[in-house]
Amino acid sequence: GAYIPRYRIKAEEIANQYGKDVNSIINGLLVNEKSVAGLDEDTVTMSVESSLNAIKVAGIDKKKIGAVFSGSESKVYAVKPNAAIVGEALGIGNTFTAADFEFACKAGTTALQCCLGLVKSDMIDYGLAIGTDTSQSAPGDILEYTASSGSASFIVGEKKAEIIAEIEDTVSFTSD
Repeated sequence: GAYIPRYRIKAEEIANQYGKDVNSIINGLLVNEKSVAGLDEDTVTMSVESSLNAIKVAGIDKKKIGAVFSGSESKVYAVKPNAAIVGEALGIGNTFTAADFEFACKAGTTALQCCLGLVKSDMIDYGLAIGTDTSQSAPGDILEYTASSGSASFIVGEKKAEIIAEIEDTVSFTSD
């Protein structure tokens, strides 16, 4: 499931703010605009929206989700995990495990890898992996043109009848 805020800011508007050449920015980055979270949106609200979409598409009983993992550079609270808040907001019960991951652009991937491990080991039926962020950059930095807002959520499971995508096992280990 995915969620992208409706608000946009044009690269031209950012470039004009800093007196930069608009054409060189747009032609160099190949970016015309980016999504921006609204005043009432953050990584938790976007995660809830993308997760609701993922649960709907997967067609599963949300109470069977055993883990919620969220990857983000822009957590809402310093001491409260986004993942636990999202799980509560989704109403999946109170027996799920939850954790947040932080690691620049890899946090969502780590959330997905952890869900895959728990499902593959039969510790949970389904895992919910979320990658979510809001725009962040230093004023005038090149990231100000490209770092945007959005959320993607994946339901990870192993029931063959429910799978829409598989990861092929290409890793092999040998011992000498």
